[in-house]
Amino acid sequence: MASLTYELTLAGLAVGSAAALTGIGLIVTHRATGVLNLAHGAEAMLCAYVLRQLVVVWGWPLWPAALVTLLVVAPALGLLLDRAVFRPAARSGTDPARALVASTGVFVLLVGAAVLLWGPGARDDAPVLLGDDPWLQLAAVVAVACLVTAVTRWTRFGRELRAVVDNRRLAVLAGIDADRIAAAGWAFGACTAGLTGVLLAPYVRLDPYGLPLLVVEVMAVAVIARMRSLPVAIGAALLIGVTQAQLTRFHPEGWAEPLVRAVGANLFVIALLVAALVLPGVGGRGHDALPPAPRAGRTPPAVWALAAGCLLLPLAVAGPDLRTAVQVPALAIVLLSLVVVTGRAGQIALGQAAYAGLGALFTALLTAAGLPPLAALALAVPLAGAAGLLTAGPAIRRHGLALALATLAVGVAVSRFVLAQPYATAGLPAPTRPAPFTTDRAYYVLELLLLAAALLLVAGLRRGRTGRALAALRDHERAAEAAGVAATRLKLLAFALAAALAGLGGGLLAMGTEAFDPTAYDPLRGLLWFAAVVTLGADHLLTPLLAAPLLLTLDTAGPAGAAALLIGLLAARTPRLPPLTTLLTRPRTPRTSHAPHAPHPPPAGDGPAPPRTGTRTRPPPPSHPPPRLRAEGLWFAHPGGVTALRGVGIVLPGAQVTAVVGPNGAGKSTLFDCLAGAARPRRGRVLLDGEDITGRPAHVRARRGIARTFQQPAVFPSLSVEENVRVGADRTPDPAAATERALRLTGLAGPLRALSAGDLPTGVLRRVELARALAGRPHTLLLDEPAAGLDTAETEALSRLLAALAADGLTVLVVEHDRDVVAAVARTVHTMAGGRLGP
Repeated sequence: MASLTYELTLAGLAVGSAAALTGIGLIVTHRATGVLNLAHGAEAMLCAYVLRQLVVVWGWPLWPAALVTLLVVAPALGLLLDRAVFRPAARSGTDPARALVASTGVFVLLVGAAVLLWGPGARDDAPVLLGDDPWLQLAAVVAVACLVTAVTRWTRFGRELRAVVDNRRLAVLAGIDADRIAAAGWAFGACTAGLTGVLLAPYVRLDPYGLPLLVVEVMAVAVIARMRSLPVAIGAALLIGVTQAQLTRFHPEGWAEPLVRAVGANLFVIALLVAALVLPGVGGRGHDALPPAPRAGRTPPAVWALAAGCLLLPLAVAGPDLRTAVQVPALAIVLLSLVVVTGRAGQIALGQAAYAGLGALFTALLTAAGLPPLAALALAVPLAGAAGLLTAGPAIRRHGLALALATLAVGVAVSRFVLAQPYATAGLPAPTRPAPFTTDRAYYVLELLLLAAALLLVAGLRRGRTGRALAALRDHERAAEAAGVAATRLKLLAFALAAALAGLGGGLLAMGTEAFDPTAYDPLRGLLWFAAVVTLGADHLLTPLLAAPLLLTLDTAGPAGAAALLIGLLAARTPRLPPLTTLLTRPRTPRTSHAPHAPHPPPAGDGPAPPRTGTRTRPPPPSHPPPRLRAEGLWFAHPGGVTALRGVGIVLPGAQVTAVVGPNGAGKSTLFDCLAGAARPRRGRVLLDGEDITGRPAHVRARRGIARTFQQPAVFPSLSVEENVRVGADRTPDPAAATERALRLTGLAGPLRALSAGDLPTGVLRRVELARALAGRPHTLLLDEPAAGLDTAETEALSRLLAALAADGLTVLVVEHDRDVVAAVARTVHTMAGGRLGP
């Protein structure tokens, strides 16, 4: 028994060492470039293939071939990716989410290239580099970790690396060559990826699909280390590797046996799932979400007619055998699910293949249980939606890169623990087609009808109130919540609907091929689908109609790997290329409104200039209503440990303007966040009409009459000016009237209303944001530096508007550096410094 324990420990150390190398490479690359490199596994696979080519095919000696692979080919690959893909993206200011999409494209590209060069089959003759001694592998890992630590802590390069990580732009201004740092990070990351692939290939069989996915799974160790700590990553890798090896000794009988076996073979998958869903995420909220898509132009009717004609073409020219064509509408429905969750909701969803697979599995199981095929499919769709709702619950608490990892982890877990397990699929009969649609032609017509219904459903979703809210959530989540959008509920809706659509497409695919094939819903296929949709245009209904035939045509008519190669090549350049569907659309023509501009409200009387310190108060008018919003003893500390608020209390008198002035960093915006619900104080409370609302989220406070604007204009660039304002008005009894009133009050009721909010100057953006806040008919308005970026005329108009709003009964709190504005409109002025309010 002791001998068995020791042998299993050695086997676990071997796998754990390779996982530790993955963690080291991912952490160093992320720290040097800010990119979460999903292509790390594909780089590992490619280097393993190169070593095999040199040694097995060309007969090179092992160690010279290994040195060429790890010290020449691998760093050259990393430098190529840096120069061709990621450096241009970094110079153009590409956000981490687009860089993640690019790395997904690189992943797909490298897999496609490997399939083209070496074929899709597995190889079991990969060279063994370090022999069977895991202690030697562990020593190599420790040596690499010590080298990285020494370089980052005690060298000039390390100091420059830390400076670039902390603030890339400031480091460049200080004379640091950030490009050189990034290139070194990519070269080193590729070397560790190559070493990982070379070490793992002899133990897992070398193929273009399995090895890259295995490396993606062991990414868990870097997530556990939060992309920062090398010792944590190494320790987690060794612990998981040894534990996974020890689990293979357990062989319980009965129902638990296949489950224990699945856990023992996929412990890294469980670790990735737990780390992605539970541990603090990689990246920050609002800084790494998928950026808004360009405002879609109008698609000419001829383009839609051409797309419809292409879908109908097989019925006209093909014979009775449509085995390939019947997959096109089904795949288009699966891709349409990504239009909902990624295109309209902006969520980086990398696990849609899992829901398609569940739809196929549920359809097959229900058919086997005796249900008619159409009834089985109709029941499988809500079951897949329920699965999406269940898995999205914990996932949507993530943001940006962390959400991407969570959805990927869910997809891998469903594939490993459900779709690929005998207890779920063994002896499962092939799903049959419905009785009236057994022939290929009849079944194809059924699919086209369901595709048309799905397109109409999504089109209606995108045009209505829910579609506006989803677009607002995608463009600027905090602003959407401040406008009353329930972000959590809306994300759940998007994920559930997308999962249901993917389940419908998956069920149709299984019926069309009359077989349930788990490999058809592999996580790598999900990455290919995601890359194709983002490349063509994630928020366009035309995308699935183009992507589905393109992918299937390349897979069936072209060489193996052609689809992955082309889509990966295009997706790798997404940071610099617009969505391809924009080439098929024409710009929207703004409609001209003949409604006259509303005159600016009459100016309020100017009061004396506010004092430089302390608090100044003028007696309120006799009709002054009682205060509704107040804060008591607010304490707030940022995650870095900086205390922004220190026992702050404030009362907002009704029907007047109150101002807070003070230097940058005084805590003014944090006070706004606590009052509006964007941040929750550590101590203290916020009261509305005497009720404690400290724990209420931002959208609830917005619906109860507390509206706000932001220090930087927060608009929804993919929506028009009028649609931006309508988002704020949608919760009112008469949204159209509330929108029109807000547009007139802010002077936006003319031709500006039809323009895209992403193409306007700062002064107009400030008015758009203010109009959206007013459209909700609030009783309290919180304005964070509303005059910043305005010229003299715009500032004077703003002052007149604020005075008129207060005279009309609105409570206004203003944070403002322009003392002229404060003097003109504020009745009470508070000075803030060091997180404290008052003298």
